[in-house]
Amino acid sequence: IDETHTICAGPGGYTKEHNLEPDFFTLGKPIAGGVPAAVYGFTHEIATAFKAALDIDSSDVGGIGGTLAGNALSIAAMKATLEHVLTDDFYAQANVLQQRFTDGIETVIEEFSLPWMVKRLGMRSEYWFQKTPPRNGGEAHDSGDYELDRFMHLYCLNRGILMTPFHNMALISPQTTEADVDKHTTIFRQAVVALFGEKTN
Repeated sequence: IDETHTICAGPGGYTKEHNLEPDFFTLGKPIAGGVPAAVYGFTHEIATAFKAALDIDSSDVGGIGGTLAGNALSIAAMKATLEHVLTDDFYAQANVLQQRFTDGIETVIEEFSLPWMVKRLGMRSEYWFQKTPPRNGGEAHDSGDYELDRFMHLYCLNRGILMTPFHNMALISPQTTEADVDKHTTIFRQAVVALFGEKTN
């Protein structure tokens, strides 16, 4: 399991939320607030297999080779993020706001009967310009609409909202407020009106 994009699910990420027991676990930059860092782990069975096959002479002091090794800045950033940002209290607050974000998008999609959808995972939501979720990477790629993506990003950006590049995705931060969420909903609706015209009864 790579939790880099799913740690948003809650404390312990998707793995803990769904009681998974992976052989391997990895987590990248979110654990250090964006500072280059990563952690990994594996079961005792995997560790035993590694130990049997590991050639110590061709490994660095980290025992695995390569650049994944601790340094003072990364360790300090991870400690600060885990102690002060990715806390139980923060997740509880962020999940409420992210549900508000998702509800706002769904309201507009329903109002205009758009063949779009929005999906939420913890404090992360993303809207897609299709009615059904993609089942694999190929379907996700094929569902992309370059011009519509760029329009939505630029429309929001020109009104003070920066969406995640390459996605129509938003993560809730410790600084996000209800007013921020509601502003996005308003601007999202304005973008839809600019595309399709005002809804008439």
